[in-house]
Amino acid sequence: MNRPVAILLGPHREAWSGVSTHLNLLFGSRLADEFSLVHFQVGSEGRTEGACARLLRLLVSPFCLALTILTRRAAMVHLNTSLNAGAYWRDLAYLVVARLCGVRVLYQVHGGALPQQFFARSRVLTAFLRRTLQMPDAIVVLAQAELKAYRQFVPRQQVLACPNGIDCADYAKFVRVRSATAAPLKLVYLGRLVREKGLYDALQGLKLAHARGASAQIVVVGSGPEEARLRRFAQELGLAADVCFVKPAFGESKIKLLSDADVLILASYSEGLPYALLEAMAAGTPAITTCVGGIPDVVTDGVHGLLVPPRDPEAIARAIGTLDADRDLLARMSAACRSRIAGRYSLERLAAELRRLYAAMCGSPRH
Repeated sequence: MNRPVAILLGPHREAWSGVSTHLNLLFGSRLADEFSLVHFQVGSEGRTEGACARLLRLLVSPFCLALTILTRRAAMVHLNTSLNAGAYWRDLAYLVVARLCGVRVLYQVHGGALPQQFFARSRVLTAFLRRTLQMPDAIVVLAQAELKAYRQFVPRQQVLACPNGIDCADYAKFVRVRSATAAPLKLVYLGRLVREKGLYDALQGLKLAHARGASAQIVVVGSGPEEARLRRFAQELGLAADVCFVKPAFGESKIKLLSDADVLILASYSEGLPYALLEAMAAGTPAITTCVGGIPDVVTDGVHGLLVPPRDPEAIARAIGTLDADRDLLARMSAACRSRIAGRYSLERLAAELRRLYAAMCGSPRH
């Protein structure tokens, strides 16, 4: 039986990226049993190229997508994007090409601004955004707040919430050891080293927590443009002995890093639904995290971790102090985290929801 072909757009599958994680999970899920999934790489992540090569790629890539659609006889395109300036304008070209080729388009938004805020200073650009968001056959978002915002912004568009999911079995194999009261609280950050992830706030919060008597250390796992500046900042704060920078980790190495940690720290200014959070919780690692994007849908404050406002080192310091002082609370949160992810954020649930959506799109005529 010939399976319908779905082309999934996103970064290199080996890139250090949440969308790359998303793609890899889908290619390894039951979704691939019913649909022939084809990866089409977009974006700079996972590439080494100069400015001229990047410009040439941006010009040629939409035509390459058209060729892929036609030669593979694709039934649909699954465009994974974010509502930020770089991704929106880049992926608009792919959206237009897919529609011109006559295939169905699923437009999945992995965070960024809400549509009402994106072009808030320009009525013309806001109207243009509304028109372009009517072009896909369906829009998928990750969070309930996004679902409400997109349905208000494009009320005639089909907008669905489909939170991310992970393979919980990989994380269940690692047995957690209860954190000893006398040991420093072990914090971990996992992701891109960019300013928007709130790492400077996290380090300032750690410094404040130390000043109040808390004992804590942090392992920063990842890479990115802020790495050198973050290293210098940690030294300037006198935290060099308590902050360890580690290159990106994958597979069992990543799971072990999460399983060995007491707390994930994720002080992002904006998010969709970060895979680092789901992975940490599946490993039984509660979070100190900001209440942005889809995070409040997953983390109940005081149950699965502690929610803090963005850009608030003081709140981060209080949260570190609370968990350092109460290891019983930390153990209860750990068990609650694993139960939460297994119950509502599994890969099986994600694949089943997308399988139904793919089938509906491939089986019905384009509007």
